[in-house]
Amino acid sequence: METELDQEIKITKLRELIRDVRGFPKSGVVFKDITPLLKSPAGLSLAVEYMTQPFRSLKVDLVVGAESRGFIFGTAVARNLSAGFVPIRKPGKLPAPVLSEPYELEYGTDCMEIHEDAISRRARVLLIDDLLATGGTMAACCRLVEKLGGEIVGCAFLIELAFLNGRTKLGEYPIHSILTYDAE
Repeated sequence: METELDQEIKITKLRELIRDVRGFPKSGVVFKDITPLLKSPAGLSLAVEYMTQPFRSLKVDLVVGAESRGFIFGTAVARNLSAGFVPIRKPGKLPAPVLSEPYELEYGTDCMEIHEDAISRRARVLLIDDLLATGGTMAACCRLVEKLGGEIVGCAFLIELAFLNGRTKLGEYPIHSILTYDAE
């Protein structure tokens, strides 16, 4: 059994695999680059396991991943939970009829889409993405799942930028973040 100290050491190692890139994608932003973590077999495995753990006993039917890095973690978590995987994508990328959900960005709007037949009523759904920032993308994903009748059991993230208060847009959904940053 993993002790709290063991887990703390492993979380520290995961944090060391996240690279800060200043000024990307624009001046004043510190981008959390996960590519060093993705290329580390141990880091990737540990991140997926920590995203999976809180949901093992919840009988998840489907894992929904937000485009695009949510696909990386979502499919692996779905495999760990013996669940199916459903992608939510940007407009125009899904081939069958879709439901769309617009959401606000800092300077405009965007939209997410899901196949109309992707989720059956009362399916137990876990939503996954790499990053929780302002919460707009995940809130739109949650609305899509609920429009299709899915029951959200939680939202899991590798990274949470707590100083941007994204949790407030996700209401009462259980939220699990592995790495939390309290300031840029």
